[in-house]
Amino acid sequence: MAERMVAKQAPRFEMDAVLPNKEFGKVSLEENMKNDKWTVLYFYPMDFTFVCPTEITSLSDRYDEFEDLDAEVIGVSTDTIHTHKAWINTPRDMNGLGELRYALAADTNHSVARDYGVLIEEEGIALRGLFIISPEGELMYSVVNHNNIGRDVDETLRVLQALQTGGLCPANWKPGQKTL
Repeated sequence: MAERMVAKQAPRFEMDAVLPNKEFGKVSLEENMKNDKWTVLYFYPMDFTFVCPTEITSLSDRYDEFEDLDAEVIGVSTDTIHTHKAWINTPRDMNGLGELRYALAADTNHSVARDYGVLIEEEGIALRGLFIISPEGELMYSVVNHNNIGRDVDETLRVLQALQTGGLCPANWKPGQKTL
C-alpha cells in the first residue's frame, strides 16, 4: 500500500537543471522555501516525446501567472541536463521546446521520482506526477496521470489559488469566488 504524502513535509530535493537562461545550475526545494515561494513540481516521462512538449510549453507560456502567485515551476524527468538542453534548443515547430521560462531538472539517479512515488522502476521513467508544495515545505496537492494524458494548466493554477486562500473551497470553486 502506498504511503500518504499530502499534508506531510514534502521530500527535499536538489537536482541539476537547465535554467531559463539555458545555463546549467541547480534547483532545490530548500531554495524555494528560503525564498518563501510555492513550488509546482511536475514529472514527465522523457524528452523528445509527443505529449510532454505540449505540457512543458503550456506551463512556460503561462509562467507569468505562476510568478504572480509566488510559485516556482520545476519540470523533471530522468533524462540528463544535456538532453534537456538539446530539446530546449530545438524549435517548437520541430517537436522541441524552444525558450522556457522555468527550469528543467534532471533526476538521473531516479531518487526524486522514487521519493515522490512516480518512478516506473522497470522503465526508469516517471509517470506524470504534479505536486504543489507550500513555502513551508508541506505537500499540499498531488495528482498522478497515466503517461498518455497531458495535464491542464488552468486546473493547476486553480488549485494553487485555492490552496493560497487558506479557506475551504467547495467543488467547482473558481478564483474570486467565496470560500466556505
